[in-house]
Amino acid sequence: MMAKIICPGELLIDFVCDDRDTKLQDGEHFIKKAGGAPANVCAAIVKLGSSAAFVGKVGKDSFGNFLYDMIKGLGVDTKYCLKDDQYNTTLAFVSLTADGERDFEFMRGADENLSPEDVDFDEFKEASVIHLGSATALLGGELYRSYLAFIEYAEKNDKVISFDPNFREALFGQNIPLFRERCKEVIKKTDILKVSLEEASLITEEDDEELILQKLHDLGAKVITITKGKDGSVLSINKRKEVVPSIPVKMVDATGAGDAYIGAVLAQAAELDDPKRALLDMKVMKNIIAVANKVGAKTTEKYGAIQAIPRLEDIN
Repeated sequence: MMAKIICPGELLIDFVCDDRDTKLQDGEHFIKKAGGAPANVCAAIVKLGSSAAFVGKVGKDSFGNFLYDMIKGLGVDTKYCLKDDQYNTTLAFVSLTADGERDFEFMRGADENLSPEDVDFDEFKEASVIHLGSATALLGGELYRSYLAFIEYAEKNDKVISFDPNFREALFGQNIPLFRERCKEVIKKTDILKVSLEEASLITEEDDEELILQKLHDLGAKVITITKGKDGSVLSINKRKEVVPSIPVKMVDATGAGDAYIGAVLAQAAELDDPKRALLDMKVMKNIIAVANKVGAKTTEKYGAIQAIPRLEDIN
């Protein structure tokens, strides 16, 4: 049976610095963890009782084998987790400050080489959601071409399009205009947009929350959820806004929390009879977001991304 949610993008190794409250250049001890935003989302979806397929490339190397086996072991559909014999698996190095925030550096490899020609889109006809949450896809290359192909496919086949820009300063540096331009192009087609307040401000060039929401809706987003950490989430559906509170936790590592959050949103929505219609129902969505807030918060209580995401029984 085909997965209900399709997540194209990167699957990579996070080397997490085990030296607390330090910059990467000063770190000496690193722990290998599986990472990559789309893979994190897939992990959250299957841990929370729905089904997901990861679409992307790893290297034909020991790291790629580790990642493939790991997500397959979780129950993620790996038919389109392809192994590239020309490029190594993408690596990210991460250090954590005392408050759990992150310092990133990427060594990009196989992930950017997924082309539309690598994928038979007709195999996704049973899926209801296409989630675009890759931190690297907006940089360009073959993966960006695949992004555009997934958007075209989703539009033609009435699939829900979910988008999380997943901005990383280490990736875009001074090239913020490119990030902003490509985000706006995707948002035009988006059913549900998940952003942090910082990302939303970056995309819209506004600081006022009301103006931010108005601009994002005007761009085309039907449903917007702005994550605000311990302050919960702002949910806006066709310009009607509600605030959904979170739960208190002791944060040790924020890595993957946003991915777990949107994974929880999509896992719940995909199990409903009509996900597109459900997304526009404020009562339904407030309940979905309340659970997602809890999932995101609980993820910050442990190190790593995929390993830290709670299972359905942990939330219940």
